[in-house]
Amino acid sequence: MTPEQAMQEAIRIAGGAAALSREIGISSQAISQWNVVPAARVMAVVKAAGGKVSVNQLRPDIFGERPAA
Repeated sequence: MTPEQAMQEAIRIAGGAAALSREIGISSQAISQWNVVPAARVMAVVKAAGGKVSVNQLRPDIFGERPAA
């Protein structure tokens, strides 16, 4: 899964961009401008997605690839 796909999955799980934006306290317009999740927002997005999207999926450039199970 690419970071872009992970972000779309997080939006879907949260119930849409508006629901995700309310959950993390920013505007839905801000979310729509993200190519990738800003580093400062990664943990909030993971929490809003119920942990079903990982920091590694959202930002592998910062947190590294997800370790093999």
